[in-house]
Amino acid sequence: MRIGPYTLDVPLIVAPMAGVTDRPFRELCLAYGAGMAISEMMSSNPALWRTSKSQKRMVHIDESGLRSVQIAGAEPELMADAAQFCVENGAQIIDINMGCPMKKVNKKLAGSALLTRPDLIEQILKATVNAVDVPVTLKTRTGWDPDNKNCVEIARMAEDCGIQALALHGRTRACMYKGEAEYDSIKAAKAAVSIPVIANGDIDSPEKAQYVLDYTGADAVMIGRPAQGRPWIFREIHHYLTTGEHLPAPSLEEVRTILLGHVQELHQFYGELKGLRIARKHVGWYLKEHDQIGDFRRTFNAIEDAPQQIDALQGYFDNVA
Repeated sequence: MRIGPYTLDVPLIVAPMAGVTDRPFRELCLAYGAGMAISEMMSSNPALWRTSKSQKRMVHIDESGLRSVQIAGAEPELMADAAQFCVENGAQIIDINMGCPMKKVNKKLAGSALLTRPDLIEQILKATVNAVDVPVTLKTRTGWDPDNKNCVEIARMAEDCGIQALALHGRTRACMYKGEAEYDSIKAAKAAVSIPVIANGDIDSPEKAQYVLDYTGADAVMIGRPAQGRPWIFREIHHYLTTGEHLPAPSLEEVRTILLGHVQELHQFYGELKGLRIARKHVGWYLKEHDQIGDFRRTFNAIEDAPQQIDALQGYFDNVA
């Protein structure tokens, strides 16, 4: 699969997720088999670009793999400016968010709210593509609600405007993350355009990834929530796609190594105070199957000291082992 001048050897992409796909998580997914990881959504509002939060969300030149940063907004000129700013700071690909269903984003007419305004979508796509010399991609949904699906129209528009690849989540904005993703719309969009199409939504196993690729004809799959607490899912899917065989699940010792390394990276990246708080949700995802009652997680979430978090995790795995 190609995005502009870049080739993805592995058709597995980490979905951009606000508050999740920070640099430590992206690097971890890339290390465990992802072909590309897209950054957290960054606002096109220039007043926010220099904040600590935005600085952490940006991609940087020394990162691994292709550096793709996602931007969100509803004003063509600001989106163009944001794209230029990101490229100046290391982005090799710009991704436009028209898929986020969250109310605080949609009330500003950003994210999936733009699906009600194809005229504005066209202006944003053209402005952003013309503003930078790097490939611009688009992530969106099937439509505003099940009665108003316009993803095929948007896909054709995106191709006409110079978008280099389209990621499509198999749900409408009204569906949020409920119910099951559908792939007929992705199949239709793929048939309507010649640019790469990336299928997204509920791809949580090697078999599901193979099915979605075969059914939709998509060029790649994008994985979001199923990778939370399970970054090795990319390794598992890639192995299955290339061999037809399943890898054994990671051992408890490997999970221990991955989790401890991830938490330590969060402490270092954000600083101990913020890092330990962000680590809590990741630990919850990692241990969802191991600590089903949740006793350890409740204890862990009360810890306010970074070294104590590490000690607690070491003790947990010692006891489980």
